[in-house]
Amino acid sequence: MEETMMNDVALSPSAEDTILALENVSRYFGNVIALKDVTLKLRRGEVHCLLGDNGAGKSTLIKTLAGVHAPSEGIYRVDGQPVHFASPKDALDLGIATVYQDLALVPLLSIARNFFMGREPQKKLFGILNTIDIELAATTAREKLAEMGIHVRDPHQPIGTMSGGERQCLAIARAIYFGARVLILDEPTAALGVKQSFNVLKLIHKARERGISVIFITHNVHHAYPIGDSFTLLNRGRSMGTFTKDTISKEAVLDMMAGGAEMQKMIAELDGATI
Repeated sequence: MEETMMNDVALSPSAEDTILALENVSRYFGNVIALKDVTLKLRRGEVHCLLGDNGAGKSTLIKTLAGVHAPSEGIYRVDGQPVHFASPKDALDLGIATVYQDLALVPLLSIARNFFMGREPQKKLFGILNTIDIELAATTAREKLAEMGIHVRDPHQPIGTMSGGERQCLAIARAIYFGARVLILDEPTAALGVKQSFNVLKLIHKARERGISVIFITHNVHHAYPIGDSFTLLNRGRSMGTFTKDTISKEAVLDMMAGGAEMQKMIAELDGATI
């Protein structure tokens, strides 16, 4: 407990450095406690990794940050000011974009149409009717994806022809193009191979270089540790502490996620059991 408190103090950035913060936030669903007293601070231009196994409370925390769920208790601040989101649109309006695992992409639509997804550039047809400027959408999508290291030969091809990693990168690049200051990424490497995961991690690095703050939600320490600046560990809806990379090793993070001393005790008991 002492170590956790010390790290929390060490990580307390000034109000000017903090873009987003949760202060002792809890979320209840009837009698079910999904989150309890979670505190999290995201600094500007930081990659903050939120780690936890299944059932740790990651999904509820994502939806609270994204404006899907309002906190039952505690304070949610953006730029130092308390906020009360009525819907995810309120979060988007403040530059907080969430990329979920399902990506909200339409496989049969083109790469360009998926890049804009309802916000396509318009032009006048015969000087009277508004219509989608398909070529401008295609050119913009190709250029913006290339800036993020994704080279598309034909932006008119269906997005279903792209790999899982490329689609993840497109969803992230789209959020950045439309003004995200904070990117919340829900298990972006969960279903990807080694090379595709590496490409997504490179894109997260590029986002940080642009000054965008990232919350990277994952259960994979091997993906989180190389890219993360700080780490919050969740277990059964509670924070086990927040640590900067210079205060905790990858092995220590793995140990905490695996149950630490409790897990070691169980292994010892199994070793001594008679079967």
